[in-house]
Amino acid sequence: MNIYVLVKRTFDTEEKLSLKNGQIVEDGAEFIINPYDEYAVEEAIQLKEKHGGEITVVSVGGEESEKELRTALAMGADKAVLINTEDDIEDGDQYTTSRLLAQYLKEQSPDLILAGNVAVDGGSGQVGPRVAEQLEIPYITTITKLDIEGEKVTVVRDVEGDSEVIETSLPLLVTAQQGLNEPRYPSLPGIMKAKKKPLVEVELDDLDLDEDDVEAKTKTIEIYLPPKKDAGRVLQGDIKDQVTELVNLLHKEAKVI
Repeated sequence: MNIYVLVKRTFDTEEKLSLKNGQIVEDGAEFIINPYDEYAVEEAIQLKEKHGGEITVVSVGGEESEKELRTALAMGADKAVLINTEDDIEDGDQYTTSRLLAQYLKEQSPDLILAGNVAVDGGSGQVGPRVAEQLEIPYITTITKLDIEGEKVTVVRDVEGDSEVIETSLPLLVTAQQGLNEPRYPSLPGIMKAKKKPLVEVELDDLDLDEDDVEAKTKTIEIYLPPKKDAGRVLQGDIKDQVTELVNLLHKEAKVI
């Protein structure tokens, strides 16, 4: 089975971000594989263990993304591809990323493509579906279970508190939701092996694209941190008095009742 996993480099979810001149300060910040993409990598490894095949992880970005690709290799992926946009693209968006990925994947004949449901930094959930549309293959989002028997695929997907069971066939793109699996930590032998696994860099010219072909369709107007929340208030006294005070506060201060 020819499996591809789409991986994004994102800020560590424990990282405290700061802004300067309307831009996120990246110096000194910690970066990781997008957590939802980790579920996709883990699912690919489990599928390979069951059915055999080869796993290639693919990312779009600068050379700094090699760290996250090496992490995926250490988890158990076989090969990595970096579509390096550092010198060619200054501002991209989901359209840019999906166009680059789809252009590369068109020549790879993937049986299965896995991606994270969303990226924790952007949260749009657009890249996976956009790639599938350009490749003209079916896609299923927010999956929590995946079974493959021959060409038949059975998927369970999360639908806001409930589940939906879908049957389809390969080739297919799916996006991973939390609960699909428990991603493994790279082992020391895995980390050592990852250093020797192939990591190929691809640039815009290699994909027969120019900057106009991948020009962003959206523009970021402003980046700002959410306003600080007021400190909470602890109510004192008997339960009856607390209830009376709470109702009064909700009515006069919060004005929600």
